[in-house]
Amino acid sequence: MPQPTATAELARFAQGIAAQVTQMHPLAGAITDPVTKSEVFKALFEITKQVEVVKKHLLKLEKRDDSTAL
Repeated sequence: MPQPTATAELARFAQGIAAQVTQMHPLAGAITDPVTKSEVFKALFEITKQVEVVKKHLLKLEKRDDSTAL
């Protein structure tokens, strides 16, 4: 698979994960056990951070100009 195709697919999947995690936040708020609720929110935050790292690196790769010509 060519890199542009792979990076486009990765970006699409990352966006889908981000959308799913966003939908999970209000559901986690309904958890009544404080310890469980706290741990779920922490995990959702970590997932969000890592997905954003993937998206950021894909954007950098997409915008990078590998040419050496000035």
